[in-house]
Amino acid sequence: MENLKGPVAGSTTATCGWRAMLLPQLNRQSLYVYGSEMAVEQECIRQLQSGVFVIHPFSLMRSYYIMCMMAITFLNLIGIPMEIAFLDGHSGLAWEGFNVFSDTLFLIDVALNFRMGIIAEDGEEAILDIKRIRVSYLRTWFIPDVIAAFPIGYILLFADLQYHNNDNPSKTNKMMRILMFVRILSLIRLARVSRLVRFFNEVEKVSNANLEVVRLFFRILSLFMMIFLLCHWNGCIQYFVPMLEEFPTDCWVRKENLMNATVIVKYSWGVFRALSQMIALSYGSMDAPTNYVEMWIVMVSMVSGCLMYTVLVANATTMIANIDPAAKEYKSKMSRLEHYMGFMKLPPELQLRITNYYQARYGGKWFQEKDVMHTVSSALKEQILMVMCSRLLRKVPMFQTRDENFINAVLLKLDYEVFLEGDAIVRQNVPGDRMFFIDHGQVVMETDSCERELCDGDFFGETCVLTKGKHLATVKALTDCQCFSLSWDDFQEVLEGFPDVKKDLEKVVQVNADDALV
Repeated sequence: MENLKGPVAGSTTATCGWRAMLLPQLNRQSLYVYGSEMAVEQECIRQLQSGVFVIHPFSLMRSYYIMCMMAITFLNLIGIPMEIAFLDGHSGLAWEGFNVFSDTLFLIDVALNFRMGIIAEDGEEAILDIKRIRVSYLRTWFIPDVIAAFPIGYILLFADLQYHNNDNPSKTNKMMRILMFVRILSLIRLARVSRLVRFFNEVEKVSNANLEVVRLFFRILSLFMMIFLLCHWNGCIQYFVPMLEEFPTDCWVRKENLMNATVIVKYSWGVFRALSQMIALSYGSMDAPTNYVEMWIVMVSMVSGCLMYTVLVANATTMIANIDPAAKEYKSKMSRLEHYMGFMKLPPELQLRITNYYQARYGGKWFQEKDVMHTVSSALKEQILMVMCSRLLRKVPMFQTRDENFINAVLLKLDYEVFLEGDAIVRQNVPGDRMFFIDHGQVVMETDSCERELCDGDFFGETCVLTKGKHLATVKALTDCQCFSLSWDDFQEVLEGFPDVKKDLEKVVQVNADDALV
């Protein structure tokens, strides 16, 4: 995330460090939602004036908090099934401490959600009102979050302590049954997977990088994490169910001699069986299921594998369809053009030149330049054309000393054109109504007496835009040329708003005419 800058930073100078972390940051996403730096600053002031502890959706604290919770949640979703299926109550103090820490963190998360700002459904504002946040959370994710945050870790830690400190055999057996029940009950913590999905969605919403590539990366990452978790859980279930049955003689664990194997070997075999069944490759061993419990596990694995494959194909298809739509549109247009040229029976040479023109004009990406220019503001349009064309206008003598407002008005009238190698752009003694500015490429200017080559930054046809007379030379493209043109009609429309400039140019035209007579 970018730090606060400019006016936004000024609104938080009197705020202590931790409070500033609750305020919206100046980044691409906040600018997209609020429209300007001033609007983001007003949002900071609005939150400060509320006088309550609320974490803004675009704040630095929210970003760090989401990333931290994503990591903790993913570790929980991996470790909980491993603990229940393979560790058999010997998880160790470190894992029990992590369980207690995670449960504490998820309980705090439930409390913080009552103070966590919400992005409105229309995406145009952040909800910071405590009552609205509370009502929204209670109606949506409060109950699932409370269930997922149930402090099983505390219960397991207390039960383990009682189990190890008790020497009475009957009480010890009773405590073991309680421990097994609690461990099975701890499966409710897998409901935290919904929290992981929501974290991914929130990261995508508040990400500083408002780019489709970054969004696509998060979608692919979340998809593969969900597939990994599904395979991981299925592998743990493969071993967990025979363990609940106390490993009957016909179960796959005994057949593979895994009773005294290490955890990594058991886990590897469990995942292997799960993947084999999910992709319908085999049962994961030489023999078919020997009892109805294993048969149901295999069927569930196969169905989950089909669902996984369907989701993977659907998401992959959607992602591929959304990648580079401009290139896909260009290919579609070119396909239609080829059908048209074939239907009209155009000569192959002409077809090749038309294809080359489209490639030079659009570069393999289809876009409508006029539509783009019409959708942006006039100020942005001026800035775009200023970057592209200002240096070209400044090289023309009649524009060099002109007012900035006049130059900007002329810029808005320029049209982009592309000519292929060998094209005759203008012909001598033919009436013309445009002048051209060469952005990239080379042309040759031919008259009856001489030839002259022009390249990037040069111009020609200025007489026609002043007098609407005949071209004094033939101009041909030596290479593919990208040019900007200014028509006589558009230039006259600009001059109507600048009468002083119009008088000066009329004097220039008159002087040139007198010189020609002499």
